[in-house]
Amino acid sequence: MKSSIKLFFLSVLFLSFSCGNDNKKEEAGYGKSETAKVPASERIDLSNKGVGSITSVDLPLVVDEELAKQGEEVYNKLCLACHMVDKKFIGPSPKGILQRRSPEWVMNMILNPEKMVKEDPLAKDLLEEYNGSPMVGQNVTKDEARAILEYFRTL
Repeated sequence: MKSSIKLFFLSVLFLSFSCGNDNKKEEAGYGKSETAKVPASERIDLSNKGVGSITSVDLPLVVDEELAKQGEEVYNKLCLACHMVDKKFIGPSPKGILQRRSPEWVMNMILNPEKMVKEDPLAKDLLEEYNGSPMVGQNVTKDEARAILEYFRTL
């Protein structure tokens, strides 16, 4: 009987250690990523100019309303099917894009999305975030891309 009681207590003791709480591992950072990965659409990177012909864009302090209106027309014709203004859809919303991306990056993405997705790490991450739905090149001219950029400044 005494050996049964000893065996019982040893079993309980063994189980309590082997089934212990793993909070200490979590508190120490084991089993967790060190930082939660911020989605590419929310990541801020104003220094990346992207890959392409646009290396510098000068944005005046005041929005050119006529250019923005032209950009809105091009956007509504070519982009609105995948990019809703106020919410994520097939692609990210352009609202607030210039608080997260450089103007050069935005224009390079508009002008040559295929090259950007192949060579720009942020564009690659966006493609992954949006389930591999690539942005389709629309044969937009530099002037049209600049007009779209000006429209984005009004959002």
